[in-house]
Amino acid sequence: MSSRAAIRYAKAALEQANEANLGEVVFGDMKSVAATLENSKELRTVLSSPVIKGEDKKQALVKIFENNSDVTKGLIDILTTNKRIELLGGVANSYVDLYNQAKGVKVAEVTTAVPLSSELENKVLAKVKEMTGSDNVTLQNKLDESIIGGFILRVGDLQYNASIANQLDTIKREFTKSL
Repeated sequence: MSSRAAIRYAKAALEQANEANLGEVVFGDMKSVAATLENSKELRTVLSSPVIKGEDKKQALVKIFENNSDVTKGLIDILTTNKRIELLGGVANSYVDLYNQAKGVKVAEVTTAVPLSSELENKVLAKVKEMTGSDNVTLQNKLDESIIGGFILRVGDLQYNASIANQLDTIKREFTKSL
């Protein structure tokens, strides 16, 4: 969940990107920024560190994301100037959500213990399209070995939990109830 400040920055970035007809380009940038921050604990630590100067953080980010659009670089600059650079991950995620919302894209999150095969991914996409009534659906696969097997499907506020871990918990609750 992004903070209100991150959402405000994301809205401003989306508005600026749309005015420059770069909405889709910045969408790609923001997905890249979000993935980079999610996969790099070191970078997240640098951004949240009060010891490292804002200018140094900015230089590192500009170097890392040097191939990104001017809108993205401007966002990094404004976040640094306002001493809010630690919000970058939240802003990126919020931008992706706002962009998808504006384009009418439904995002389905599937949590599995192992990566989805393309065959299973197609089946899940078909089910999500049936559930939402939308042909414009993207699928995000998250891995979580703790669910043991099965899957958890989340589309907006709807969630369907068909994980083995959930079934075992249900059996455990029923068993302890009957004692």
